[in-house]
Amino acid sequence: MKYGTIEVRAKLAEGHGLWPAIWMLGTDIGEVGWPASGEIDLMEYVGREPHTIYNSLHTPASHGETLNTKKTFIEDIEKGFHTYKTVWTEMDIKFFIDGNLVYTFVPEKYDEVHFPYRKPFYFLINMAVGGNFGGPEVDDSIFPAKFYIDYIKVSEL
Repeated sequence: MKYGTIEVRAKLAEGHGLWPAIWMLGTDIGEVGWPASGEIDLMEYVGREPHTIYNSLHTPASHGETLNTKKTFIEDIEKGFHTYKTVWTEMDIKFFIDGNLVYTFVPEKYDEVHFPYRKPFYFLINMAVGGNFGGPEVDDSIFPAKFYIDYIKVSEL
């Protein structure tokens, strides 16, 4: 898709070492690589940092570092289902949690280095275990753990 609204209703898996995420990559990643393809992290949660949701964007200008990000503390985010919505236009990207605007990304410049988001992207929904962001220590007593997706709504502009 290119531009639109993406809403996902999900229930997080929790526990030290888990990293559930809803994200997007530019469809040109095979040609240009990462981070030139761009990455939109609609929602990331790391079990070692309870009650916190990350909304982030990766661009060539940030050299793959997470410079364009917002951490939102929500006391009961691990309880029940919550909605994660992203509204993506050719000028900005807005992130919502349970209907509340938590972060708006507006680039310094509208070029491929600062805003590689003017092309089609595809979705990824996964739960990593461990890794640089999610771990590296994993509490094996949390398993089995499940990341539930109730629905995904997509409407293009």
